[in-house]
Amino acid sequence: MTWRQLLLVSCFSVTVLLSMLQEGTSASVGTRQVAGQEAQEGVEQKIFMQESDASNFLKKRGKRSPKSRDEVNAENIQKLRADELRREYHEEQRNESENFVEEQNDEQEERSREAIEQWREWHYDGLYPSYLYNRHHI
Repeated sequence: MTWRQLLLVSCFSVTVLLSMLQEGTSASVGTRQVAGQEAQEGVEQKIFMQESDASNFLKKRGKRSPKSRDEVNAENIQKLRADELRREYHEEQRNESENFVEEQNDEQEERSREAIEQWREWHYDGLYPSYLYNRHHI
């Protein structure tokens, strides 16, 4: 007996749900019922668009229709800004790497100059003038 009651209640709830969904779809499409229109006006304005607004929204531009001039300009501005940011970033990276290489070369030159000076001081016995003045001319 309980399964019959359960079946009856579920069928009744399904019919109520379907009737509510049908009223909702008819309101969203725009075929409104005259009775009770004023009561549902506030609720419909919160949920659904007007027919003209919806059709204008859908007709505005399809997938294959050409873009408007404003859309093209906006996209071009965004692309140019992205290119400028990318260019600035790469320029900054290049400057940093050039500065790093220059510092490394300067440090290497300084180390080699110091090593040469130390070698000359170690091997200089004081009897002869420095290497530049001790050339033999043939």
